[in-house]
Amino acid sequence: MQTIAIFSDVHGNVGALRAVLTDIDSRAADQTYCLGDLVGYGPDPNGAIDLIREKGIPCLLGNYDDGIGFERGSCGCFYPDAEAERLGVASYEFTVRTVTAERKEFLRGLPHELRLEVEGARVHLVHGSPRKINEYLLPHRDPRTFERIAASEDADVLVFGHTHTPWHRTYGAVVFVNVGSVGKPKDGDPRASCSLLHLRQAREIEVEDVRVEYDVEEVATRIVEAGLSPELAEALRKAH
Repeated sequence: MQTIAIFSDVHGNVGALRAVLTDIDSRAADQTYCLGDLVGYGPDPNGAIDLIREKGIPCLLGNYDDGIGFERGSCGCFYPDAEAERLGVASYEFTVRTVTAERKEFLRGLPHELRLEVEGARVHLVHGSPRKINEYLLPHRDPRTFERIAASEDADVLVFGHTHTPWHRTYGAVVFVNVGSVGKPKDGDPRASCSLLHLRQAREIEVEDVRVEYDVEEVATRIVEAGLSPELAEALRKAH
């Protein structure tokens, strides 16, 4: 059996990232991957990039990484209302100003996808979806969306993030796994999220959702001290 640890959406939250990496180490995972969005919203985007590099963890390009690395002027995020957009714009401006030129270069070099073969199972890693870096594959979407993706997918497991909401389900012959968010969960549980894939011979696949405690209040305080909006700190506490 091989165990792969996968996480996503760190968003400048180094406290949560350290806690998740410590938890993964305690479980003796054979491989570890990050699905991107190292930066944005959190107080320490440079620290998040540095820790991923220090640990040598393969990482994808997330939409926020793309927006900052290429200085596109936005993160390519969806905002449900004007207030969310105001917070998002302020977060982008803080992050693009804070991330150093050398680290932006690192972000620009990240791949859009990775493909693995483990114990005979084909695993496809993306940030949003195979179709688009910032597509939101939320669990309540029309099942036909997932069935269409499954029909064109040449992997046994499709692993993604971006929505900050963990879930897993099988459509067609494909296991869909959303690993949630390390640094900014949105499912009402403020603990950091990641997933373990336990892969056995004959393509036997088990998905384990993991939640990890960390000092949310310390990071919320640092958000405000960095000059980011108190609303972002409150969103971290309430995980919404």
